[in-house]
Amino acid sequence: MSITARPEHCTLSRVVALTAVCLVVVVCTYLASSPAGGADKEQKFFNMWRRRSSASEAFAPDDLEVALRGAAYADNKTLILTVLNKAYAEEDGLLDLFVESLRGGEGTAQLIDHVLFVAMDAPAFQRCRSFSGLRCYLLRPEDGAGDLSSEQLYMSDGFIRMMWRRIRFLGDVLKRGYSFIFTVSLRPRNIYACKRLPLPLITITCTLRFFVVLICKDIDVMWLRNPFPKLDRRADEDFLISCDKFNRAPHDYAGNELNTGFFFAAASNRTAALFDVWHAARSASAGMKEQDVLNRMARRGAFVPLGVRARVLDTARFSGFCQDSRDAAQVATVHANCCRTQHAKVADLRAVLHAAAAADGRLSNGTAAELRWPAHLECAKSWT
Repeated sequence: MSITARPEHCTLSRVVALTAVCLVVVVCTYLASSPAGGADKEQKFFNMWRRRSSASEAFAPDDLEVALRGAAYADNKTLILTVLNKAYAEEDGLLDLFVESLRGGEGTAQLIDHVLFVAMDAPAFQRCRSFSGLRCYLLRPEDGAGDLSSEQLYMSDGFIRMMWRRIRFLGDVLKRGYSFIFTVSLRPRNIYACKRLPLPLITITCTLRFFVVLICKDIDVMWLRNPFPKLDRRADEDFLISCDKFNRAPHDYAGNELNTGFFFAAASNRTAALFDVWHAARSASAGMKEQDVLNRMARRGAFVPLGVRARVLDTARFSGFCQDSRDAAQVATVHANCCRTQHAKVADLRAVLHAAAAADGRLSNGTAAELRWPAHLECAKSWT
């Protein structure tokens, strides 16, 4: 080696040595500041490091990533997600009604370009693409999942498999750094979540996070008004979920029957872990749909050890057929829950949209615009 090359070599060696020392100091500081059980903490630290490293390799841009980014708002990476199959996408069915509600709702028309319709089969994908201005994504079937394109009656085997497939997909979306609501969301996830992690994890976590809010919804949820302002989400809330009947206690997970037709989940290690635990519980929950398993987890206090900050949404704003909104002037969404068949859902949801349109017409004429809910007659008969 020449004399002139030595200073450069020494400088490089010093940089490498300094980097190694800094890394050791960070790791040791983290472990030393941990409570008792240092060996467990050490293992968790390196497990988290490995998970983050593998995640950065696994989620290189692909067709799903392209679809998510395409639907998201450019400024805050917010998007809306809904899932459908062939039966839900049939002409004059639930897909048509949902699009109608978006185009005719109060402040909802501008949201259409930010909805990603996730089709679970090729016919649903093709029908989605037949609509002008809709963003459609085909979710590839899992091995051994079987055909889920036909109408899946409530609590049938196909219905249960379809619901669990949805949860796995949403968990994958969370791990990509996207937040979501299975129907609505508020604002992008802030960087504060990164600040609580050790320094090396801060860098990796913030590199993966796209600061996105994703709204995910059932196709049988109609939007009468822009739901974003109705969420009232605090910055520290991870999980907001609708319920069948609200007892006015938003943190009573045992007293409020949670409904997965509409929920928000902010992307974080906490919510990703929740979806992992949730999906893993399927193996010990034969014959149970994902909603029942989540309710069981919530009653057993599963949110606490995971650090998930959750809140149950009021049916006054996020209504459903199980419990009509107490304030029809404030309701943002209406879910055809407590209803068994697609035919019944379509009939009673169409009646809701007609009643809402009539109320809007009276309002535009300067007359009283009280919205009276029509009786959900077809859904009531669907159980007989």
